[in-house]
Formats: sequence, C-alpha cells, structure tokens
Amino acid sequence: MRVAIPNDLTPETARPQGGREVRLSGPTMGVQWTLRALAPDGVDDGAIRDAVQAACDTVVAQMSDWEPDSDVCRFNQAPPASWVQAPGDLLDVVQAGVFLATLSEGAFDPTIGALTELWGFGPAGPVAAPPERSRLTAAVAGWRRMQVDLAGGRIFQPGGLRLDLAGIAKGFGVDKASAALATLGVRDHLIEIGGELRGEGVKASGEPWFVDVEPPPGATFEPLRIALHGLSVATSGDWRRSFEADGRRYSHTLDPRTRQPVQDVAAVTALHPQCMQADALCTALAVLGDEAPDFAERHDIAAVIVRRVGEGFHEHVTPALQDLLD
Repeated sequence: MRVAIPNDLTPETARPQGGREVRLSGPTMGVQWTLRALAPDGVDDGAIRDAVQAACDTVVAQMSDWEPDSDVCRFNQAPPASWVQAPGDLLDVVQAGVFLATLSEGAFDPTIGALTELWGFGPAGPVAAPPERSRLTAAVAGWRRMQVDLAGGRIFQPGGLRLDLAGIAKGFGVDKASAALATLGVRDHLIEIGGELRGEGVKASGEPWFVDVEPPPGATFEPLRIALHGLSVATSGDWRRSFEADGRRYSHTLDPRTRQPVQDVAAVTALHPQCMQADALCTALAVLGDEAPDFAERHDIAAVIVRRVGEGFHEHVTPALQDLLD
C-alpha cells in the first residue's frame, strides 16, 4: 500500500475539534453528496444537512446544463453578441475554466457543450454511433471567444457558445459545501460529490481522512491511499461513462482540439487544495495524454496518470505526488 501524506500534517494539526460523529447524504447533480464529520455541540444534523444541500442546490441552479432554468442554460440560449448577467459563483467557475484553458492551450475547454451533446453525453441522452465529421466541425466551441466581466457580473455570448461545466462544477460544489460546513463550525469533515472529495481537519481518532484511489479494472498497480488533510482529490476513469460502437469504446472525456473522445488515457487522479482545481485538472491531464507528465511537472501538479498500453497499463506518478509518498 502506497500512502500519500500532506506535508503540513503534524501532531499539532492532527487534533480533532471534538464532537459527535455524523454521516449524512443527499441528492445532487445526478449523484449523491456524502459527508462524514465531527459536529460540535449546538449544531444539529438538520442544520448540517441543510447547509450542504443548499450549497449543492446553488451550484445546480447556476451551472447545470440539465436544468432548463439554470443560469448556464440561460447563457447557452442567449442571442449572439449579447452580455448575459450571471451570479458570482458562475462567474468564478467560468473564469477558472478559461484560465485553465489558457494554461493547457485548450485541453480543458468550458465551451464544449455542443460537442458533448453530439457525442451523447449531454442532456439529450446517449447516441448509438459517433457523429458525422461534418456535424463535429460545424459545432460551435472555443474558449478564446469567452469574455467574463467580473466587475459587471456578466458573460459575453458571441453566438452559439454552449457552456459545459461538468468537468469543474462538481469540484466547485465540494468546495462550496466545505465552506458552508466551516461557517457552521464543522471544522473536521470529509465531503464527497460523485467521486470528488475534500478533507478538512481529521477524524475523531486524530487520523486524517484516508481515501483509496480506484484503479482501472484489470490494473494491478500497488494500491494508493491519500490522506486528505486540507486537500482535495478528483479521479476520472474512461470506464465510468462511455459507449461502444463497432467494437470501439468512446470515452465521455472529449479532446476539444480534435473534437474526439480521449482514447489512450484510462484514468487520472489529481490532488489540489481546491476541489474545483483538482476536478478540472483531471480533465486537462486526461486530454493532454502524452503531454500530461511534462505539463504536470511544469506546474507542480500532484497526479497519477494511467495510460492503456496494448492489453495492459502504464502508470506515471508525477514528482509532486511522489514527494507526498516519500
């Protein structure tokens, strides 16, 4: 068993605040949020559940392209050359998405909604076969056309752009729920939304919140366990959402540059203090493929990148993650 330990986890920081142990869950974003926490005196389960659910519901109301009345859908349907008013959380997430798009030269792109739909991973539902090349070419996408006016609280719709924040919104939801818990005084907690997790403080025993990374089916790597102490982790696997046509698997992770699903990267696990960043970095690294190790090293990203090689797998552990293992 390999165990990654944050460098700031010391006997002094590994002291629980105290309180009763709480386990709660609820629906959000087509999955479940789950919480393990130590609740201080005076904070009941109902208040904790309401705080987490409200944080998640806010993200859905602003960022879900499955909810026709969401702010994202309102932007996607806006007429060309129009400025669309947007709430602060959405502005922050879009801005973060555009920044990572710039950093990764388009490997992450928050404007691939039209492509996601064509490949059967959007609200319209699955498809039985890959879309025609002409339809992919005609689909409007491009982060370079995004304009975010933070001061004015608005986003520019140049015409036909469709935001798809599936690669970043769940992580943001985890961060928002974690912040809501901290406001309640619930310092020690582990919050998860659909496989994206953030751990703050420690368990009642003083141990950090340990989570195990799920390897691709058939992989035989040594198990990896991560201590989430002021740290978030996100994992993306090509076996979780995909479809097969003519004997070929098509992953839900799309390369915005080629407009095709990623083929060779089986899984990526990324760590970051912010779950939003870990979530988005997973997508970027999966799309970057052969370029991912160099990109991760240049930007000091703690990650594991698993590629399919023939009938087997190759695992790359970045230097930043190796430091946590050492």
